Amino acid sequence: MARVYDHDSIEGLRGEYLKLYPGAHDHFETLMEHLVQAYENRPENLKALDLRDSDWYLDEKKVGMMLYIRLFSGDIRGLIQKVGYFKELGITYLHLMPLLKPREGDSDGGYAVEDYRDIDPELGTLEDFKLLAGVLRDAGIDLCIDFVLNHTADTHEWALRALEGEPTYQDYYMMYPDRRIPDVFDAHVPQVLPDRYPGNFTYKEAINRWVYTSFADFQWDLNFRNPRVFTEIIDIFLYLANLGVTMIRLDAIVFIWKEEGTNCRNLPQAHDLMHLVHLIKEMVAPGVAILGEAIVQAEEIFKYFGEEGREECGLLYNANYMVNIFNAMATADARLLRIDNRRFAPPKRGAFMNYVRCHDDIGWGFNESAIASFGLSPYDHKMFLIDFYSRNREDSFARGGVYQFNPVDKDARTNGTLASLMGLQKARETQDPRAHFMALQRIKMALSLIVANRGIPLFYSGDEIATLNDDAYLEDPHKALDSRWMHRPFFDWERSLKRHDLTTDEGMIFHFVRKIIALRKEEPLFRGTVADRIIELENRSVYAFAKGEEGGRILFLYNFSGDEIVLETEPFNALGFSAESRDMITEEVVNFQEEFFRIPSYGFFWLRE
Repeated sequence: MARVYDHDSIEGLRGEYLKLYPGAHDHFETLMEHLVQAYENRPENLKALDLRDSDWYLDEKKVGMMLYIRLFSGDIRGLIQKVGYFKELGITYLHLMPLLKPREGDSDGGYAVEDYRDIDPELGTLEDFKLLAGVLRDAGIDLCIDFVLNHTADTHEWALRALEGEPTYQDYYMMYPDRRIPDVFDAHVPQVLPDRYPGNFTYKEAINRWVYTSFADFQWDLNFRNPRVFTEIIDIFLYLANLGVTMIRLDAIVFIWKEEGTNCRNLPQAHDLMHLVHLIKEMVAPGVAILGEAIVQAEEIFKYFGEEGREECGLLYNANYMVNIFNAMATADARLLRIDNRRFAPPKRGAFMNYVRCHDDIGWGFNESAIASFGLSPYDHKMFLIDFYSRNREDSFARGGVYQFNPVDKDARTNGTLASLMGLQKARETQDPRAHFMALQRIKMALSLIVANRGIPLFYSGDEIATLNDDAYLEDPHKALDSRWMHRPFFDWERSLKRHDLTTDEGMIFHFVRKIIALRKEEPLFRGTVADRIIELENRSVYAFAKGEEGGRILFLYNFSGDEIVLETEPFNALGFSAESRDMITEEVVNFQEEFFRIPSYGFFWLRE
């Protein structure tokens, strides 16, 4: 019997629902009607897919890529023609950036959704999307799309009806007739984009209301305290699940519940909501996984996994890992990686989405207490990282851009592609052969770190062919004020042809990525249930960890220094590494019976015991 009809499942959901919405018995019955209808509408082939292991995303063969359809292939039909490229590289999970119908004009890159049940007409039709989902499924590629549930576009039907004065739809949003309550919120709630969209509220003269707008004046925050809104959002979630996607990315979940007198971030009710979504998903579409987007401090990100028996998201972005990789590259110090990767291991059925670049900026939210324990000022260290990666300083290898600079506290974020931030752009500019080699090593090192770490590796389209920053966005009036577009160029298919030539940067990086993906897929120790054991070493430039049990382990070693490092074998002998081990990537042998071994500058080993 499907769980949507199971008495215990229904009563369990009812209990959790009424904790969040006390007394909303009629609303719960309406919600259940929607759940039953969604299950009845679910295609039989997707119900069959629901029967596979619900933790399918923990498989070592899951390797992801994220991309914008418009930038990668023009439209959905074009993307269907490129499925062979993903198979060539070894991709088995594809995350398509916003593709639901956005508002016209500025849509925050597609995150201001006008219609959740339709596709951006510039990308294709709903039938095109269903065809794509089927083609990917046949190719063994899982599909993920974004669901922006914190806010809608101001052109969404609900917003338009609210503007017409309909009280029912005005209550779908957080809007107020005067400044009394908005002022209370503003006293505690930090602004998200103060330079572009100052304040947390937008005044709409047509209805004499102040509308809560966390991100932009055209993105209206939904009122999740209204149970009608929850039912609407769940109905959309299940509609998207029934289109054939196997993972849904829930956007901006830290913002979804607001309470006066709080910072409206990561509130307990946000976790209650995520648990409800999990329960409903398990009842109607258990084959679908939930990816939560919570780009906050690591300890807050981790909470969105939930707890055993009270699960929330199956997967979360490992934003902390990205920051720590860039920190280690800039400082030649891997201690922060060691500390945080030991501290934040995912639960049994949870997985981190490991990435080193994405469509968004890099926010320098690191473990401040750890930095302070190194004798450093967290503020000064953040200023150093911003300067190192964003301001083209002479002693830096990076070429990046400043984003969201705050003139008051000098805080900022960083933009740029992986290749440019790792030194390839500067090396080409200076025509320095050694710098060029070092840049390629750093790129390989960063990409291998996301493949080796516990969880799903997620590549950002273009990184596999060493794409550099692109300033062409400055000539587009819709993009010129948002420097994130420097790392969102159109995919260069002509340049991608160089991937077959191993004498080119494109060829070297593509070949390397394809190789480490293939190695991962053939090794069960990369399964998401296998823990990483972090190894402490005296040399702070080396990051070391192991997977598996003695006699069949893999030892991973990374040198974040620009200098060759000589390591004693004794600490590894103490851990049971006492014979020869062969690097899985290069076939090089390290003999732990000798007294020392060497790791070249920005070198790394995957040593099979």
